[in-house]
Parts: sequence; C-alpha cells; structure tokens
Amino acid sequence: MFAQVHCSARLGLFVLLGASLAACGSLDGATDRLASVVTPYKIDVVQGNFVSREQVQALQPGMGRQQVRDILGTPLITSLFHADRWEYVFTLKRPGTPVQTRKLTVYFQGDTFERFEGDEMPSESEFVATLEKNKPQRAVPVLEATEAQLARFPAPSPKPEAAPALPQSAPATSYPPLESPGR
Repeated sequence: MFAQVHCSARLGLFVLLGASLAACGSLDGATDRLASVVTPYKIDVVQGNFVSREQVQALQPGMGRQQVRDILGTPLITSLFHADRWEYVFTLKRPGTPVQTRKLTVYFQGDTFERFEGDEMPSESEFVATLEKNKPQRAVPVLEATEAQLARFPAPSPKPEAAPALPQSAPATSYPPLESPGR
C-alpha cells in the first residue's frame, strides 16, 4: 500500500511540474503585452556639485582653501597626486533629455587660490529654467505688496519697557547622588 502511495505522489509531482512549465510558456506573450503598456518610472539622477556663474565670479586670486570651499562647496574629486587641484563635476541625467555635464578645475599655489579652468557655468536662473523645460509653465505670483495693501495692516505698536531682570542665583556647587544610598 505504501509503495502505491509513493508512486502516486511521484506521478502527481511530475504532472504538476509539467503543468507549471507549460504555463511559463503561455505567460511570455502576456508579459510582453503588459510591458508595452506599463513603463517604469525613471528618476532624475543628479551627481556632484552644481556650480553657478555667480559662484565662479566670487572667486578671487589669493583666497584660502577654506574660502573657496565656502563658496563652491566640497570638491567632488581631490587627488593625492595633484594636491594643488580640486575638481568640481556636475552631471544631471533626466529621461528624454541629453545628459548635462559641467566641469570646473580649481588650482592652488600652496594654500592660496591661483586660477580656475572649465566649462562656462550657467547662472542660477538659467539652470533653473533648464530644469523647468519639461514641466508645464504656471503663473508666478507677484511677491511685492502695494501701498494700498500695506495700509490695511496697522503699524506695530512699540512694546513697553520690560521690568529689570531679577538677579539669578548662582548654580549649585554640589548635586544629590544619582542612586539612593539604600542600594
């Protein structure tokens, strides 16, 4: 009896395996149709430091390394073999648009800024305009108030003088123990 059950289980396993292999073959056409309808979301890939024209114009020969770092940010590439050179590389990959790559190399003489070389950098407003190309344009609200709008709000009244501050007591010089003495 046990041998008959074992043989039936083996036959059932082979039938199940064959059916699942046959099902895989029939799913190929369905996955192709589904892949043509559903497309994956592709994200924008931003790598490196964006350096604007305004930042490059702020660089002056004779600045220290920390001053340059404050203006441009941390360099993407620093080399042990070229200690007097910092590389700033910016790459933006967006679906449906060509890859934007900008490079700027900053040279130092010792610890002082000497010169820079690289691509022409866009201004911040030009860069933002390139980001907004694919998005629908919307009206930008005016952010200035007219005199009539300002007249609707009363001027703030001066605050009364505060009472003189009370002298503060000196901080405690001894503190209670952290654990109770009964332990």
